[in-house]
This record gives sequence, structure tokens and C-alpha cells, in this order.
Amino acid sequence: MDAKEIKSLLEGVKSNEVSIEEAMEKIEDLPFKDLEFAKIDNHRELRVGYPEVIYCEGKTPEQVRGIIKFMLTKDNNILATRASEEIYEAVKEMCEDAEYNKLGRTITIKRKEQKLTDSYIAIISAGTSDLPVVEEAVETAKILGNRVEKIIDVGVAGIHRLLARLDVIRGAKVVIVVAGMEGALGSVIGGLVSNPVIAVPTSVGYGANFGGLSALLSMLNGCASGVSVVNIDNGFGAAYNASIINKL
Repeated sequence: MDAKEIKSLLEGVKSNEVSIEEAMEKIEDLPFKDLEFAKIDNHRELRVGYPEVIYCEGKTPEQVRGIIKFMLTKDNNILATRASEEIYEAVKEMCEDAEYNKLGRTITIKRKEQKLTDSYIAIISAGTSDLPVVEEAVETAKILGNRVEKIIDVGVAGIHRLLARLDVIRGAKVVIVVAGMEGALGSVIGGLVSNPVIAVPTSVGYGANFGGLSALLSMLNGCASGVSVVNIDNGFGAAYNASIINKL
């Protein structure tokens, strides 16, 4: 229930079109719904502009299904990240509209149409191996109402591939750069564009990559200004922040 719905409900009570009992039933779950194993934050969108997102890793299919079952009673689009195929199948049985991005491990359910932004987010990967993180970022950005331009496999080992798409990258309002190995692409792009850059280190790389730690440290220590860094493999966090910037 958003601010508009609350106002409408109060006006209904005032005009006797809605009984106090009916109003109490509708606002019973404010500000959160307690499912015992989870407390769903129904006021998240009122406070920060976007509804709660479900992080599936560590949750059982039954728990995710229970959370989504309640969220379907609200008029919000739904995003679940780090979802296994088993979790998706459990959700799909209950909601035929659920869509699964197998590579990005996301479930999206579109409950309402929204106008996409005129400006766009450019999401760039250094290599094909970074695609799972890219896809998580793409699905997040889209469900939050953003236009997206995806540019794949333009890492620093062949910089000409990146330069060939520089016009598209420079045209974005904000850029997400996804890279593993030594994570150099974030700093390179940061030195070529005037728009904000969000760098995402990935766990792609051989042993001394330390599961993405080397890319994370490289990005944090990059010399280009205007580059911020999120956690390892956190395509969701990068896209969420990019969406806020894109809609400023």
C-alpha cells in the first residue's frame, strides 16, 4: 500500500464508503508483514522509492514461495536475486507470470507497467565469463524502470573493442563496469568518460585472483576519478545505485 492508497483509504473512511473494520483489515500489515521466518517491509517503497527485493540464497524454496505469495497481494513488481532453478520452479507453480534469467539467477514478476527512463544505463563486461553478474545487473535495472545498453567482452586485453563502442558508453547517464581478473577495466573507462562509473569486481580469475579480492582491491585503488566500487559479484547493488543516479 503506497501513500496514494493510504490517502484514498482514509478519505473512504471519512465519507463512510469504507468501514473502520475494513480499513483496519487493510492496514493490518503496515508497516511490515510477519511471516515468522521473514518480515516483509511494506513501507520500503514509501521510504526509499523501490519495494523490497528478495535475496534467495540461503532460503528454502518454500520460504521464497511464501514471501512472493504475500508480495503478490501488493501492486508492485517483484525481483528475486540469487535464485536457483528449484526456487524458480516452486514460484512458477504459484505464479505463471514469473520469468527466470538462468544466467543471472533472477526471478522477475511484472505486476504493473512502468515508463522506462529516456536516459539509459550502460552495463559493460570485461569478458564473457562475467556475464552472470552482468545479467543480474541488467534484470535489476530493467525491473526498476531503466533503459539498458549492454556491451559484452570489451576487456583491456583488446582495448580496440572498447573504443569501438565508446559513443554508446559516453551517451549513458551512468555506467556499470563488470570485470574480474585484475579489474583494470573500471579505471580505464573512468578515464574516458564524464559520467559516473560504478565498478563491480567479479570472482572470475585464476588462483591469485582470490575469489575476486584482487579485482576489488584494484578497483578501490584505481587512479581514475568518478569511479565507485561495490562488493564482489554484486550486480544487483550496482544496478540499484545506477537506477537512483539515472532517475535524478
